Amino acid sequence: MVGFGRCWGKAEYAEEKSVMKRRITGVVLFVVLAIPMAVQADLQNVQVGGEVRLRANFVSSTLAAPGPIEVRYTPAELAGRPIGGPFAFPNNGLGAVSYLSWNRRSNNTNFVEQRTRLHVSADFTDNVNAFVEFDSYDVWGEDFRSDYLTGVDSRSTTGLTPTLLGPDGDVSLYQAYIEARELYGTPLAIRIGRQELSFGSEFLVGKGDKAPLFRGLSFDAVRLTYAGQTFTVDGWMSKLAEGSPAEEDGDVDFYGIYGTCKAIENVAFDLYWLYLRDARALPSDPVGPAGFDPTYDPTELHTIGARSAGKTGAFDFEAEVAYQFGDMDQAGFTFKPGLYGDHDADADAWAAKLEVGYSFDCPWKPRLFVGGVYFGGEDNRTVSANPLYPRSSVSFNRLFSNQIYSGFVDLNNDFSNGYDVRIGVLTFPMEKLVMLLCVSYFGADDTFDMPVAGQPSSVTKSSGSHMGTESYLALFYNYSKDLQFDAGWAHWFRGEGAFDGNFVEWNGYMLNKGSAHNDGDYIYVGSTLKF
Repeated sequence: MVGFGRCWGKAEYAEEKSVMKRRITGVVLFVVLAIPMAVQADLQNVQVGGEVRLRANFVSSTLAAPGPIEVRYTPAELAGRPIGGPFAFPNNGLGAVSYLSWNRRSNNTNFVEQRTRLHVSADFTDNVNAFVEFDSYDVWGEDFRSDYLTGVDSRSTTGLTPTLLGPDGDVSLYQAYIEARELYGTPLAIRIGRQELSFGSEFLVGKGDKAPLFRGLSFDAVRLTYAGQTFTVDGWMSKLAEGSPAEEDGDVDFYGIYGTCKAIENVAFDLYWLYLRDARALPSDPVGPAGFDPTYDPTELHTIGARSAGKTGAFDFEAEVAYQFGDMDQAGFTFKPGLYGDHDADADAWAAKLEVGYSFDCPWKPRLFVGGVYFGGEDNRTVSANPLYPRSSVSFNRLFSNQIYSGFVDLNNDFSNGYDVRIGVLTFPMEKLVMLLCVSYFGADDTFDMPVAGQPSSVTKSSGSHMGTESYLALFYNYSKDLQFDAGWAHWFRGEGAFDGNFVEWNGYMLNKGSAHNDGDYIYVGSTLKF
């Protein structure tokens, strides 16, 4: 990336950015500490609530089970090629791996997930509120406290035992914040503490509660909101990782400004800027020739975007576009086929989504919709002509998206370097019943050059771009205003791109490649009770 930062030299640039970061943080902390000093309030009302959510999942011919990953291409087959990602450094690590199999001989994955939430909300005078919420995400069978064979009972191993979905669940402080509204008679509000952040349709920032794997996502943050009559502006600063005292400037921070205008009836216009800074230190590469800098800069990822959504008559629409740019040395560090990674890794990618719907005034009230989403990507995983300067492959980063487009290729809201085109219908067959039918086509943006068996790593063949087509049927039954049941079936018609392999998972850093040519199925049954 060309700019004044590169002209200064990396050491001076990093020091200047560190000073700027400390100044910004100091100003924010002053605001945070100063405003509450004037707030004196008495307790008025206390409310207790929560949620119990369960889902039984049945997955076949999809995951690399028992897994969790399988090697698709060895480091020898990829010699000299910068593969990148968490499993491919240094010297390409394990090679190119995949957690997907598309193989009916793989073990099916069946589990019941449950998330339990309990919160207390306390209202005080002068528009002051305190909110505390605990939650626990578990898989059935993790915490049973008895050995039937021996009859010995013991404490559960909550939080210690690795399970199918990572560390065993434990009760966590999910949210805990104080909020003051209408500060000094103005439309300004401040919220301080651990909290959910949700903006727009949660295209890039959301609560992390879409199924499956509805674990939730909250941020340690300070948030200011100015709510006018026709517009709202939010600004926040959040801490994702704290590096002190090991590093003076080794934190991961996430900032943002999000504005919404509703001057036109039933239509919203949004503009936003998101900034993620990762200053965690990375080991320097070996010293090279004169003029070669073996150090890595902090990652500074900027995202700017615009969104509009609304309804006019029987038509509804949503459109959003975002552009990412900035230094991505945390990613470049992993693209290390030998001794050196990419010290000049940059983000330069677009994302866009569009959906248009039409609701018919007839029995079942069907809503027909068409839409699509695009996440730009790049795949530069070819043999590098200069081992000092391997090229990284940085695709659009989904950040903290709460949009899931398929359980087969977007399980963790991480599908990138690809696109999805879909058509569907939403109907209301009964008063309390909702039915959704949708068909989606998924493709890779920049395809992978796969190795040719028995040939040098420089000899490659381009993978197919069609990842697969998904059919999806879902039912939602609102038993009452508090209790909902849901069920669904998705079938994955595997495309040639999912067998050849493309880097479309984990924001473009994980290969989606099966070991066979089979299709996949996902069936679920769930319920949600709110109180």
